[in-house]
Amino acid sequence: MTAIITGADATASAPTAVGPSRTAPQRSGSSWAWLGLVPFSAYVVLFLAVPTFLAIGSGFFDGDGAFTWTNVAALVDPVVLNTFANSAWVSLLTAIVGAVVGALVCYAMLGMNPQGAVRQTVDAVAGVLAQFGGVMLAFAFIATIGAQGVVTVLLRDSFGVNIFENGVWLYEVPGLIFPYIYFQVPLMVITFMPALAALKPQWSEANLTLGGTRLGFWTRIGIPVLAPSFLASLLLLFANAFSSYATAAALISQGSQIVPLQIRAALTSETVLGHSNLAGALALGMIIVVGVVMTLYSLIQRRAARWQS
Repeated sequence: MTAIITGADATASAPTAVGPSRTAPQRSGSSWAWLGLVPFSAYVVLFLAVPTFLAIGSGFFDGDGAFTWTNVAALVDPVVLNTFANSAWVSLLTAIVGAVVGALVCYAMLGMNPQGAVRQTVDAVAGVLAQFGGVMLAFAFIATIGAQGVVTVLLRDSFGVNIFENGVWLYEVPGLIFPYIYFQVPLMVITFMPALAALKPQWSEANLTLGGTRLGFWTRIGIPVLAPSFLASLLLLFANAFSSYATAAALISQGSQIVPLQIRAALTSETVLGHSNLAGALALGMIIVVGVVMTLYSLIQRRAARWQS
């Protein structure tokens, strides 16, 4: 008669596997892994932290080294407020245009093979153009749509269209819009494409199975899910344009219409608005603005990472 073993007896009578025992690795009391962070930490301290503290600290001292609130109080001067307003609207406008156009480019690439030639070419070009700025970008626009640029002369001589009929706006604040958009769009492609590619095809299939439409998928699922990533990328583009200097410095050689150029004027002239260390106060104002924007970016990006993971 065969006995049926159940419960604890079955567990006790079950054969045990014979093999080498595995023990959890023991960590040594002292780890030297932190040494790998030393070069990066030194770079951050020397080239980011120290210049930032020096720039901010100089705004609280006058030319004789005495503590003063005069420089910080100059941030509410109408001239300074106007430069901040100019920087803000140019940055916001180019960020919105760059975000919308970049998102459309990402949507167009969504149906392409990630390993295909077109997708990889667009990714490579976006990575290059996002870093293409400064004097090179300014020269490209001057040679193209400058006062004697190729496109300007062609439109004027062949079609009788003078794009500078009301003044050479390329060398003023409105002239920064097109150069900024030039590098904002590829930056949006780089930052937003991973979020768009993370949309699961099963969501669209489930929507169609339940009788939904493609438009309904985007309005009820796609756009709400992508909204945090889109807003985070928009804030990143705003901070990128707000802190840009080289392109504006190459295009606008006269005047200080935006904050980075106002800082340049304060560094090269000690009589700007009657304050010797105004550059430090302006840097403080820029750091506050960019800090607030990047804090919002971090919070929104953390929320977007919930579904992406």
